[in-house]
Amino acid sequence: QVQLVEFGGGLVQAGGSLRLSCAASGSTASISRLGWYRLPPGKQRELVAIITKFGSTNVADSVKGRFTISRENAKNTVVYLQMNGLEFEDTAVYYCYARTGSFDYWGQGTQVTVSS
Repeated sequence: QVQLVEFGGGLVQAGGSLRLSCAASGSTASISRLGWYRLPPGKQRELVAIITKFGSTNVADSVKGRFTISRENAKNTVVYLQMNGLEFEDTAVYYCYARTGSFDYWGQGTQVTVSS
């Protein structure tokens, strides 16, 4: 079992920055990938960025060059999403995500609202 708790989020003007944090606990040694998805209003959930236990990353084209995913250490306990140059279209609920083996875990979500 893995528990995920997100921090950060809020209201920001277009062009601004926010940093999301996610703290993982439980069987963190079993995590193979850690990252972020988002659910924009009226749309489907989409991948934002993922970092594997080896440190490789996968970032969605829509946020590439603006968002950066990183982790505090190689123990997969804290992952960050630095969001710069926020756009109105980035408004969404952001969910922390972890995978262990064939199990997926999700945080409770944190709202990011970008005002135009």
